[in-house]
Amino acid sequence: MAGPVDNPTRCPQMPNTLPSYYHMHLVSDSTGDTLTAIAKAAAAQYSTLKPIEHMHPLVRTPRQLRRVLQEIEQAPGIVLYTVVNRELVAELEDRCRELNVPAHAVLQPIMQVFESYLGAPQTPTVAGQHVLDASYFKRIDALNFTMQHDDGRLPEDLNKADIILLGISRTSKTPTSIYLAQRGYKTTNLPLVPEIPLPPALTGAHSAFIVCLIASVDRITEVRRNRALLMSDRDINAYADRTQIAEEIAYSRRVCADHGWPVIDVTRKSVEETAATVIQLMNNRRSETRGIESAS
Repeated sequence: MAGPVDNPTRCPQMPNTLPSYYHMHLVSDSTGDTLTAIAKAAAAQYSTLKPIEHMHPLVRTPRQLRRVLQEIEQAPGIVLYTVVNRELVAELEDRCRELNVPAHAVLQPIMQVFESYLGAPQTPTVAGQHVLDASYFKRIDALNFTMQHDDGRLPEDLNKADIILLGISRTSKTPTSIYLAQRGYKTTNLPLVPEIPLPPALTGAHSAFIVCLIASVDRITEVRRNRALLMSDRDINAYADRTQIAEEIAYSRRVCADHGWPVIDVTRKSVEETAATVIQLMNNRRSETRGIESAS
């Protein structure tokens, strides 16, 4: 079986050397998003080895598959796939056996669990998760709303938002908002600036869930300094001043404490982790609210 190699190009693994690279082919009859996420999660568990990723999306015909197989032959490695067509699957697996490389249908174990529990056979559908249903259009609507309400724009529309993110500059408000929008949540984000009063709509009557993002002084200082150097649109000494940043963070905490808004420290969180925490807090708050309403 072909194993990891030391060179990103095709070269034999040298004996008595620790390999540092391996090839990973991701073959999908759709966009490959699901496959990519699964592959990255698995590869992350082998941090000493670097995967050289070969993405092959929208593989739906024998001709397209043959081009993929040529690439696999040129750079053998792990083959992961999400392909519905049984004939294509058979050809892919047969050729991988000939090349002595592993080929694995990543969703098959999950489908077996579903089939066993539900007692119903699969109805294979290419790109079934990307169907243009109500959920899809809800996500598109949320993304449009979020882009229109980025960085404090249209504050009078806060009552239309599902989630409101607060935070001082460089606390990942915009990327977190976009990620939440992709999950179907209309999200707006507002910058917290000590010298600027909160918009009246923020503390008025609305159903949006409000949460504040903060980070450590070190992280914000570093990000602001890099931003100022890259864009040349800010006074770096003022924008990245540690004392000022510490005061801004303290201001954020005071504002949230005064209004009972939760705070998330994003210093060591990815955007995905931050968004998941936001959703969890929001769901917990809604459950608490429903419990109080039921008891009254």
